[in-house]
Amino acid sequence: MTSATPAAAASPHARAQRRVLTVLVVAQILSGAGLAAGVTVGALLAQEMLGSTDLAGLPSTLATAGSALASISIGRLSHARGRRPGLAAGYLTGAIGSAGVIAAAALDNPVLLFVALFVYGAGTATNMQARYAGADLADPAHRARAVSTVLVATTLGGVAGPNLAAPTGHLAQAVGLPELAGVFMLSGLAYALAALVLAVWLRPDPLVLARAEDLPQAAQPVTEATPRYRSGPLPGALIMVLTQLVMVAIMTMTPVHMSHHGHGTAAAGLVIAIHIGAMYLPSPLTGWLVDRYGRITLAIGAGATLLASGIIAATAPGDSVALLALSLALLGLGWNFGLVSGTAIITDAVPLATRAKTQGSIDVSVAIAGATGGLASGVVVGTAGYPVLALAGGILALAILPAVAAIKPN
Repeated sequence: MTSATPAAAASPHARAQRRVLTVLVVAQILSGAGLAAGVTVGALLAQEMLGSTDLAGLPSTLATAGSALASISIGRLSHARGRRPGLAAGYLTGAIGSAGVIAAAALDNPVLLFVALFVYGAGTATNMQARYAGADLADPAHRARAVSTVLVATTLGGVAGPNLAAPTGHLAQAVGLPELAGVFMLSGLAYALAALVLAVWLRPDPLVLARAEDLPQAAQPVTEATPRYRSGPLPGALIMVLTQLVMVAIMTMTPVHMSHHGHGTAAAGLVIAIHIGAMYLPSPLTGWLVDRYGRITLAIGAGATLLASGIIAATAPGDSVALLALSLALLGLGWNFGLVSGTAIITDAVPLATRAKTQGSIDVSVAIAGATGGLASGVVVGTAGYPVLALAGGILALAILPAVAAIKPN
C-alpha cells in the first residue's frame, strides 16, 4: 500500500470524466421524479383497484422484477455498445411503462396495471446502473465519490416527485383520469427526457473510452482507500442485496400503514420524499467517508442504521408523521451506506473487460431482493401488522455483518 494519491496523479481523463458526470447528473435529476412516482402511489393504486391490502406490495414486487430483467438487458447492451445506448434504452422503457400505468388506471384494469408496472421497473434499473457509468473513468482513490455524485443527483427529482402527487392528481382529474394516475404522467415525461439527454449528450461514452484507452485496474494507483479483495465482488453484492430487501419491504408498506391511520396522499408523499432525500442526498458525504475510512466501516454502519430505522418504525404511534418520517429517513440513509460501499467493493474487484456484464448481473440479484421484500411486505402486514414487518427488517439488516466478515483484503 502507498500513501494517498496526490492531485497531480489524478485520472488523465479528468475532463471527459467531468463531462460524463455533468450529463449523468442532469439525467438523474429528471429520472429521480420518475423513480419516486411508483414508490409513492403504486401500492395505493393497487389497493384501490383490488380493494385489499394483501396484494398492496405486488406493484413494488412487479416493478422490481421488471428492474431485474432490465438490469440484465442494460448490462449486456452496455457491454456490447457502451453506457449511452444501454442507459437511454432503459429510461425509454420506463417511460413506456408509465404510459401503460396511466392506461390501466383509466380502464380500471388490474392486469394491465401489473404488466405496465413490470415494464416501468426498467426506469429503476437504469437509475441504479447509471452510478456505474460515473465510476468508469474515475480515479480509484475517488471512485466512491464519483458513484455518490451520480446518486445525489437523483435527490432533486426524487424529493420533488412525491410532493407533486397532489397537484399531478388534480391535473389527472382535470383530463378525466383517476387521481392516482397523475404522478405517472410526471414519471413518463421525466424518463423520456432523461433518455433524450443521455442519447444526445453522453459523449464520450465512459465505458467505451475506458476500453479504448486500455485502462486496466492493475495500472491504476492503489491506496489504503482502494483495496483489492481476494473474496471478489460477492460480499459487496450481499451487502447491497440485504439493504435493498429491508429498504423496499419497509418503504413499500409505509404509505399503506399511514393510510390505515387516516393520513392522506400529501402526508404519505412528504414521508416518502424525506425517505428518498435520505437515500440520495447524503451521497457526497458517504462517498467521502467510504474513500477515507474504507468500504467495510460504512457497510457496518448500514446495518446499524437500518436496525435503528426498524425499531423506530415498529414502536412509532400510527398517527405520528414525525416519527415515521424519522424512521424512513434512517431507512434511506442505511440503504445509501450499503449501496455506496457495496458498489465500491464490486467495482474494485471486477476487471474492466467484464465490468458491465458483472454489474448488470449483480443488480439483478439486488432487484430480486427488492421484489422479494415488496411481495413479502404486504403478506406480513396483512397477517402480523406493520410493526412486525419493521422490526423484522431491522433485525435482518444485521446479516450484513457476516457479509462484511467474508471480505478478505489482499
